[in-house]
Amino acid sequence: MRGDSIPIVREGYPFIGLVAFLTFILAILHLQVPALLGLATTFFVTYFFRNPDRIVPTDPDAVVAPADGKVIAIETNKPALPFFSQEEFTRISIFMSIFDVHVNRAPCAGCIEDMKYFRGKFIAAQKEKSSEKNERNCILLKTKSGSPVVVVQIAGLIARRIVCWKKVGEGVNAGERIGMIRFGSRVDVFVPATWRLEVRVGARVRAGEDVICRQM
Repeated sequence: MRGDSIPIVREGYPFIGLVAFLTFILAILHLQVPALLGLATTFFVTYFFRNPDRIVPTDPDAVVAPADGKVIAIETNKPALPFFSQEEFTRISIFMSIFDVHVNRAPCAGCIEDMKYFRGKFIAAQKEKSSEKNERNCILLKTKSGSPVVVVQIAGLIARRIVCWKKVGEGVNAGERIGMIRFGSRVDVFVPATWRLEVRVGARVRAGEDVICRQM
């Protein structure tokens, strides 16, 4: 999915088409209740794969949320990331329910220096161990100042398909669409521990718009 102006992500077309087709068949057969349920399902699936535009902050030091949802954890330590071993980072974890927009966005401008995909389990994404046990895609982004930022797309109990639209070597702007996770999951973003936090646990955030921290 490359077009930012498309209101529905292309990954949703097969799902929407299938449910709409089944609803059409039910309607032809005059099965009113199943047809109405099918129509409601079609609307929900279309809603799930929505791809809204966002107003990205103009402050170059602002780091925006990479996903819509609820901030479920913030901690600073030396995480077991595939790109680093001894550097201290602050991790901000955002849980996406099935009702949230599932398009993921770049938290800041920079270049994608590396990307690693790990096969794993499908533990409920709200659980802490999901960040290390679940199937996930780790994206290393280097800012223009050379600071590392890591975005981790994590599959969940229901969400079992991680999509990334970017490749290593590509540049991204803050708030730019970079991928999605189907049917509810979690995104972790790791930033240098010296950066100033602008969000708290329990806050709801919108990808590409809400500032979660600032580069220092």
